[in-house]
Amino acid sequence: MAGGHRHKELSKSCVLLIVMAGKERFAFKGVASNLVTYLTDVVKMSNSSAAKTVNRWCGFTFIMPLLVAPLADSYWDRYSTILAFSFIYVIGLVALTSTAFTSSWSRSNSTSSSSFLFWSLCLISLGQGGYNPSLQAFGADQLDNGDEELPSSKDDQNSGMKSLFFKWWYFGVCSGSLLGVTVMSYIQDTFGWVLGFAIPTVAMVTSMVFLSFGGRIYANKSEEHIQGNPFLNIIQAIKAAASKVMGSKSALAIEKPDGVELQLQEKPLCPQNLGSNEDLVDLENPTNGNHLLRNAKEVIRLLPVWIMLLMFAVIFQQPATFFTKQGMTMERNIGSNFKIPPATLQSAITFSIILLTPLYDTVLIPITQTIIRNEKGINVMQRMGVGMFLSIIAMAIAAVVETKRLQLSKQMGKPLSIFWLLPQYILLGISDIFTVVGMQEFFYNEVPVRMRTTAFALYTSVFGVGSFMSALLISVIEVLSSSRGGHSWFSDDMKEARLDKFYWVLALASALSLMLYVIFCKFYRTGRGSDSNNCK
Repeated sequence: MAGGHRHKELSKSCVLLIVMAGKERFAFKGVASNLVTYLTDVVKMSNSSAAKTVNRWCGFTFIMPLLVAPLADSYWDRYSTILAFSFIYVIGLVALTSTAFTSSWSRSNSTSSSSFLFWSLCLISLGQGGYNPSLQAFGADQLDNGDEELPSSKDDQNSGMKSLFFKWWYFGVCSGSLLGVTVMSYIQDTFGWVLGFAIPTVAMVTSMVFLSFGGRIYANKSEEHIQGNPFLNIIQAIKAAASKVMGSKSALAIEKPDGVELQLQEKPLCPQNLGSNEDLVDLENPTNGNHLLRNAKEVIRLLPVWIMLLMFAVIFQQPATFFTKQGMTMERNIGSNFKIPPATLQSAITFSIILLTPLYDTVLIPITQTIIRNEKGINVMQRMGVGMFLSIIAMAIAAVVETKRLQLSKQMGKPLSIFWLLPQYILLGISDIFTVVGMQEFFYNEVPVRMRTTAFALYTSVFGVGSFMSALLISVIEVLSSSRGGHSWFSDDMKEARLDKFYWVLALASALSLMLYVIFCKFYRTGRGSDSNNCK
């Protein structure tokens, strides 16, 4: 963005895209947050079948970007991708609304209705799979001023602007999520499902209209200089590596003396380290084996970080399941007439994010600058580590609260107040600010430029795989805990359930994951940032 010394401020295009992201979250949460009620009350599924359907759909939805994004990166520009997949998204929402309309007017064949509902949910997942990562990558592209590879002199400025963008992006996403969870749940329960699904549909339609008619203000990057596509480049990289092994080493040795080859291995590929412009063009040519292999390695080397973040994602599956189950057994009355719905405590996470995100730059960064004596504060990987640590503390608190609830229930027959659950919800909200925002920025900065949509797909897929991992972990623990004839840790009788032990297992597994993450960070070298800095 222009103005080297001006106060950091996002452009109009960034702000508009953040609003669009908030609308999408409003639409998605407006469907997902209360979908289990629709399945049980309207579709007449059992509670267990409805819960499994929602869990599988959410897992599928979060993994879908990882499948769609490489194709989007390879064959379409981001602006066209967003338009196309927003249309698919809207079609899915219209189909879902039509199922509610049909159910309200007639009792049609349940098999055909369930099949139509299934395909409408699949369309929503497909639409979101291409829409979300492309929209976020497109938003971050607005900050690059048309420079695909940022010059080292602008690294600090662009890094600060991207951090600002990702924080406000998440603020907008959480604001939309909060409205979707609270407002739409009330409308669906009070005014019916047709209106409850029609409003999210209208939100996505208006978002698509804004994108279509606001095209002139967006910085739609030209990618003509990027030859080939990353989806095929990785395959070509494997073939190039195989050809090297089969005997191309001698040909490469003739072209480049050993001294120069060793020098290039030790130094970054900066113009001053190359003999000529022809060498630079050759090394940056995507059809060159070294370039292709380097791009593939850039993605593969992120997998350890991706794996170590999975336990964080597993922890974030608990508020919608066992935290809510805890709340149902606790004292929820306020006065004599009002009883707090347990699921509404999930809004404490979103409230924490919305309230604390604006304070990140004004309070948290100055504190960290003072503590670590670094003008830039904590870096992205440290930020993710802090969030992982806070999530472990949240699970430890959840285990202690559950133990106290069991003691009061068994010894005194008294329920514990539901407000004892607030600390664990709030801590998860704070950890979310650190880790999720950090994940978005980390994956965006560490992949090759042409694969930045895939970067956001990597981030969302963490939560998709985490959802399936949580279900698998519950199944395994349920079998083991009940194998000796005792009660399962997840018994329907909450006086016999041992959710506290489950929370301790999650806390210990997450602590092990964090320890491995810290060790890995000591040896990890930032791809683009380190290269550009070493060019000086």
